[in-house]
Amino acid sequence: MKILHFADLHLGVETYGSPDPATGLSSRLLDVLKVLDEVVEFAIASRVDLVLFCGDAYRSRDPSQTQQREFAKRLRRLSEAKIPVFLLVGNHDLPSAVGRATAVEIFDTLAVSHIYVGNRLGVYRIPTRQGEIQVVALPWARRSMLLSRDEVKNLSIDQVNERLQETMTHLLLELIAGLNSGLPTLLAAHVSVSTARPGSERSMIIGRDPVLLPDVIAQPVFDYVALGHIHKQQVLLQAPPVVYAGSLERFDFGDEDQDKGFYVVDIESSGRERHTSYEFHRVNARRFVTVKVIVEDGDVNPAAVILGAIARQQAKINDAIVRVHISLPATLEASLRDVELSKALKGAHYVTIAKEIRQESRPRLSQRANHKLTAAEALKLYLEVKKVPQERQRVLLEYGERLIGEVERRRQEQIEAGR
Repeated sequence: MKILHFADLHLGVETYGSPDPATGLSSRLLDVLKVLDEVVEFAIASRVDLVLFCGDAYRSRDPSQTQQREFAKRLRRLSEAKIPVFLLVGNHDLPSAVGRATAVEIFDTLAVSHIYVGNRLGVYRIPTRQGEIQVVALPWARRSMLLSRDEVKNLSIDQVNERLQETMTHLLLELIAGLNSGLPTLLAAHVSVSTARPGSERSMIIGRDPVLLPDVIAQPVFDYVALGHIHKQQVLLQAPPVVYAGSLERFDFGDEDQDKGFYVVDIESSGRERHTSYEFHRVNARRFVTVKVIVEDGDVNPAAVILGAIARQQAKINDAIVRVHISLPATLEASLRDVELSKALKGAHYVTIAKEIRQESRPRLSQRANHKLTAAEALKLYLEVKKVPQERQRVLLEYGERLIGEVERRRQEQIEAGR
């Protein structure tokens, strides 16, 4: 049985985007749809038995009609290919009030062929080409659904989360007790696990998440534990495999150095024994590139330093979302030309430039020495504070010492003449 596991689409994130001239849609919406198309094409071409999506289809709990239409187009292709799709409800899919529909509930309501929605904690048995599979669904926990008002009214947020974690653990263990051990079994969860390393989801989280321990979800009955919510793809445990697929697209510079994609999971049965293997497949997500430039006080041509740093990363910059961070002294700020920067970065998809202006420090010489300085020592210390290049320091000190010596000689002559 071959399963495709992905998560955290967040259709509707438009940061670092611009309107596409051909469609009028945000270029970032098109980025997400492009990598989603890669998932759909792979699933159909590889004849996977189940597509498992672990939550957060949209950026907002109230997605636009366009976002819903584009997501539905991709699901229809899978449905027409007779590939079952399991959609788990994530925190961004939940409505703002109890009783309202989730963002993906429409597919359940319309009874779209081969589409299953996991909007409640429970066990879902899904028929596939290779037989039936059990999916234990652990959607994003709604406090109002699991805890009564009286139960939490006098508790702190940490105490509420602790009570919620206890309840989720208890309910999950109850579900496990009723599973059919003869069927391939998956856990699909949209949750924070205590040992996970965070990704770009940090910028989308409001408040604090309830967190589960890995031992709670890594139950021997599961052949594979598919996770969503954390945007950094990672494998937490091997037996059974406990895996965050990560987000399918990069959303901010916290994702800059991370691969994006999906997992393909193979469950092979031999009698009553089952063996699970899995492999990560990269998608062509939009690159994020940071160019850091430090202009020193002694640099005679700051523009050349900055343009050189950009040129060295030109291959990565083309068609990428780029931020240029420039640190330079205040005395050289006026030498920057935005026109030159724009020309050097014209191949980028989107550019943001941040300047860190270093104010000149003027430390008192007396703070740098514990004894009375000679004129030559004071000159040397001054040149060091001003960060004058070593070769130029040598020349200036040579001439300075001559002048100081001449002044001292004349002063001595005046003293002698006065006697």
